[in-house]
Amino acid sequence: MRVGSRGILCALLSALMICAAAAAEDGAAVKPLPAQIMPNAARSLLLDVQHAGDHLVAVGSRGQILLSDDGEQWKQVETPVRSTLTAVSFANAEQGWAVGHDATVLHTADGGGTWTLQNFQPELNKPFLGVLFVDASKGFAVGAFGLFEKTTDGGAHWSTVEAPEILADNLHLFGMRKLGNGNLFITGEQGLLGLSIDGGTTWAKLKSPYEGTFFGSVPVGDSGVAVCGLRGNAWFAADIAVPKWQKLDTGTSDSLFGCASAGDGRVAMAGLNGTIVIADTRSGKVESVDGGVDSTLSAITRWKSGLVLVGESGIRQVPAIK
Repeated sequence: MRVGSRGILCALLSALMICAAAAAEDGAAVKPLPAQIMPNAARSLLLDVQHAGDHLVAVGSRGQILLSDDGEQWKQVETPVRSTLTAVSFANAEQGWAVGHDATVLHTADGGGTWTLQNFQPELNKPFLGVLFVDASKGFAVGAFGLFEKTTDGGAHWSTVEAPEILADNLHLFGMRKLGNGNLFITGEQGLLGLSIDGGTTWAKLKSPYEGTFFGSVPVGDSGVAVCGLRGNAWFAADIAVPKWQKLDTGTSDSLFGCASAGDGRVAMAGLNGTIVIADTRSGKVESVDGGVDSTLSAITRWKSGLVLVGESGIRQVPAIK
């Protein structure tokens, strides 16, 4: 029986919690081990992919980070941890951060070529699941059970975000995006949607159109956003300040874990069983894309005239979309 990427993540998280708890009971500190360079890293579990200037950076299991200049050829680089990395964010072409299990935070100052460890706290028993840097100094990391941290010095120091409206229930926070107008937006478990209009100082919980989990979001226009989540649920609001949610009929019940802009008001989404759909937020029309894979996809990004996707079976490229 195939285990999808979310199932794999749950299994990894459970194992890590047990190991960390055992170490704490023994009074032993858990020290990070560097990732191993693997010949088939591009075909292993990868959980996020993002642009870093004119190239791509993908992160995933066992601390693996891979770089590509063309979306086809990928090279693994050395990293100081073997913890699963769940998300990556670049403030510009050079400055980037990757986060993951063991509350890991890694930093690069050369576009992903080399990485240094900024944070490693396995004793928290909470992974980071999303990261966003709005510039080279100010960033946020979100994660399991309401884990929400911020930095104002490029990740050298982190502190807990005070956001009672969205943290009261200790729900998992899966992702964070900067919208077209500069507002910050969070997606999470049980339909959680959070919005900050002051750069992350204060947060409001939005009324949600759906009670299930939202895994990802993508800006649309100046003030709009699309969200994707469980059981093929995807919604769009043209103005998040006064959200009137429009359900996007994705034509699937497969959960959608990643979404990205496909240009001209369109949103590309990917998830279970290799599902890839492109929704036009202007017309509501949704088209299915054949990615040539039936394994779970966890993240997606626009690349030139096509798409690059990562997931359970590694990296997949769709050279062109309509």
